[in-house]
Amino acid sequence: MPDLMSAVRAGDAVAVDALLSAGADPDVRDEHGTPALCLAIDAYAEEVVRLLATHGADPGRFGPDGVPPLRKAVDSGSPAVAEAVLHDTAGWRRHREAELLEARSLARHWYEAGVEAELRRRTGAQGAVARTHVQDNEYTRVDELSLGFSFGFSLGGATVRDGHAAILTNLEKVLGLRTPFEELLDRALTRPDQQHATWSASTLLLSHRRDRETWEAATVLRADPDPVHRLFGAEVLRLTHLFDDSEEDRFAAPALELFLDWSAEETDDAVLTELLTGLADHADPRGDEALLPHAAHPDPRVRRAVASGFDRWSPSFSATVRKALVDLMSDPDAEVRRGACRTVADGRDRAPELAGAMAALLDDTSRPVRAAAVHGLARHDDERCVEGARRLPPAPPGTSYEYEYEYEYQYDLDEVWRYERRRDGR
Repeated sequence: MPDLMSAVRAGDAVAVDALLSAGADPDVRDEHGTPALCLAIDAYAEEVVRLLATHGADPGRFGPDGVPPLRKAVDSGSPAVAEAVLHDTAGWRRHREAELLEARSLARHWYEAGVEAELRRRTGAQGAVARTHVQDNEYTRVDELSLGFSFGFSLGGATVRDGHAAILTNLEKVLGLRTPFEELLDRALTRPDQQHATWSASTLLLSHRRDRETWEAATVLRADPDPVHRLFGAEVLRLTHLFDDSEEDRFAAPALELFLDWSAEETDDAVLTELLTGLADHADPRGDEALLPHAAHPDPRVRRAVASGFDRWSPSFSATVRKALVDLMSDPDAEVRRGACRTVADGRDRAPELAGAMAALLDDTSRPVRAAAVHGLARHDDERCVEGARRLPPAPPGTSYEYEYEYEYQYDLDEVWRYERRRDGR
């Protein structure tokens, strides 16, 4: 096994975890005096940063550049890295309030100055900026900006991510500051992308407030002429109900009634998708009725929401829902087919036409769709799942399937094993 510093340089989180668990010093430095935590931050190695912080790496130690880890994380522009520096439930307490306030001011400066402008100011470079989309953590992405020039630069070699607004939002949460709804909306609108960390930080923070003031502010956006504003409001409302795990769940009924009415009149496809996704969180027959008119919608995002949204808990699907699911399992979009198959698999309706539609997917061109069909047939106690599982192809090397779906793929095969146990037991 490599030493800790070699594992950190390689971004090998598994090796780092094993070494730290075996007693390796989380504050080890390289030959230049740079702590492992700072090296991991510079490399955007979020999980390695998190492991070092969890195992007690000193947030006050810095390298020859004199930049403390928290400031370095804010400068990086990666919300995932900055959050990892503050990891574990009381990790932020290891930083003095003054340090957190300074970090907040730094994040605000990057946000207000503009990432490209600040990057040029720091480097003095005038060349072209290369901008690429990168995954920042499991759920969100950011843009990574790079400047090419001929002299050295301490900030990641003239590379920075554009998540400073999200870092600002998260630091305000840590400090216990209540950022106004309007300001969080303005930040999200700078990156109107539901997968961008800046948008996500605003909607998540607001949805966790679960108070009447926030609910009403989001509801008002329903009447906004700008569909991006409506999308923001719809997402805040959907997440407010989704994350409300209290017994009273006081936003459940208002969310259902609001989304039923709103989805019937919404004209923007992205907003409609969000509303239909929200309806899927309610086990109510009116939700199915609201989904049905959109089963043949031209936008695949809408059809995906429909395919995954029908009520799986009812004893059986209605005839119209059953027909829609059969049609959706032959949709041109693979994610629509897969979502419809998952809905049928998890549902309690054992109609032969549903099993037949799943069996037709055993030769689908999409491996995830085929796996979902195998899973569904096994759930339906249909012998065709065994042969379907045997013929499933391996994941193509180097494709997203190899990582994104492999856990679920194994879960699908386990369902076949459970079916065989039931069959042989009878």
